Amino acid sequence: MITGILPAMITPRRADSVEIDPARALELVDFLVDRGVDGITLFGSTGEFPHFTPEDRMRLARMAIKRSRVPVLVNASHSALDGAVEIAQDAIDAGAAGLLIMAPYYFRYTQDSIRAFCLEFAARVKAPVFLYNIPQFTSEIAVETAVDLLASGAFAGIKDSSGRWENIEKLRATGLAVYCGADPQYSRAARAGIAGAISGTASVAPELMVSVDRLSRAGEDTAALDAQVAEFNQRAMSFPFPIAFREALRMRGIDPGPDAAPLGADESKRMEEFRAWFRDWIKTATQPQMHADSRR
Repeated sequence: MITGILPAMITPRRADSVEIDPARALELVDFLVDRGVDGITLFGSTGEFPHFTPEDRMRLARMAIKRSRVPVLVNASHSALDGAVEIAQDAIDAGAAGLLIMAPYYFRYTQDSIRAFCLEFAARVKAPVFLYNIPQFTSEIAVETAVDLLASGAFAGIKDSSGRWENIEKLRATGLAVYCGADPQYSRAARAGIAGAISGTASVAPELMVSVDRLSRAGEDTAALDAQVAEFNQRAMSFPFPIAFREALRMRGIDPGPDAAPLGADESKRMEEFRAWFRDWIKTATQPQMHADSRR
């Protein structure tokens, strides 16, 4: 079980095509590892995996796994089962520490169909598989379905991005690894003993989320850090996801390339305000790292 902070890594793309920029992606791997994260997750929602071909995803996964000094999880989710299995098998062959699988995206599926999809995926890849529940973007894996799947013995745990505390409590009772995907909730979840966070905030401010993790597990007060996490998420999530996260990373010196779609005039104006706010916010958000590291 990987514990602690696993950034949901942004996926840089080339300036002139819908392809991953591997040089900048590997630069980002180094950036995150150097700041004390416990693992890296590739191609989550923050990583915008639907934009990229399976071949491009597999290519970067192989390179990132080789480059990283911490374990790498790979989201193998795809709209078709065969596509997900292909991505998963390639990642495992490359040395991935585990896989994530969400309900097949775009079309809506019943809980019975989601259960069958996830079980068939786990049976075919023969590797540590974590369910990935993110109802904001695709069919929800209902908590009852998730608990049943985890009880089957076919899965290593789950990432839950629902933001519902009652889900965290029910999933934690399974005894398997639970990763929080709702960053403002994380300190409470860490104190409750879950495995860690697969975190969008950590993709741009890993120092902050590492501090929240270390201090929470030490039983120390994180109220000021929690407020920083909540403020960043409130501002960033007011834009089409994950454009503000990408802009924040750009301001930290790593250009993720062009966004998938342009902002409208009003949102572009608000983005100027976000940049000005983030410039000051990040100075404070990166300060607690020294204190957190001393508790590792």
